[in-house]
Amino acid sequence: MTKNSIKKFLLPFAICLLVAMGLYPDSTLNTELYSTEGLELDYNISAELAMADFSKESKSNIFSPHLGKSFEGFKEALAFKESRGNYFTVNTLGYLGKYQFGSETLKLIGIYNPNQFLYNPELQEKAFIANAARNKWILRKDIKRFDGKFIAGVKVTESGILAAAHLAGPGSVKKFLRSYGGNNVADAYGSTLKYYMKKFSGYDTSIIKPNKKAKARL
Repeated sequence: MTKNSIKKFLLPFAICLLVAMGLYPDSTLNTELYSTEGLELDYNISAELAMADFSKESKSNIFSPHLGKSFEGFKEALAFKESRGNYFTVNTLGYLGKYQFGSETLKLIGIYNPNQFLYNPELQEKAFIANAARNKWILRKDIKRFDGKFIAGVKVTESGILAAAHLAGPGSVKKFLRSYGGNNVADAYGSTLKYYMKKFSGYDTSIIKPNKKAKARL
């Protein structure tokens, strides 16, 4: 095969390769389909607008759970007030855990080893549910009687009653309600039943079922 023959043979392949690489104009291509004519190509934006968009996008990616007035919201709000949500804390009076339980209350719901309780978050959550169920049974008549009414300027709700019972026990809550706010006891740190009843008002605690014999079991 002569040199000229070789050139003629290889030339089509070389052109195809150049077209594929974008280095050779292909007359078969319709370049009008890829024209930028008439398009706005000036995308300059102000630095302030760019930062605003970036800030907006960044905020939208931040995980921020909204528990609202759900039962989980009730639990976490009460826990934050009691201990800042710390499972492993003990206050100056010896109250334990995320929800600050006393040893006598723990015995009522079947827990006799405070040290084991303190280092077991699952048991603490079970204890909160059991204690709330027990308090709801003790206060069931008062909840029915006073729910929705105003006492000492505070609207009484089931969640407020249960929060106050967690603070000072169901017996103290009964006295508060039946004295129409006259018997407003406080804990050692100054938190009153009235304060708890107002602060934790309006949460959905319907998931808690009254249970006289509620126990915390894993």
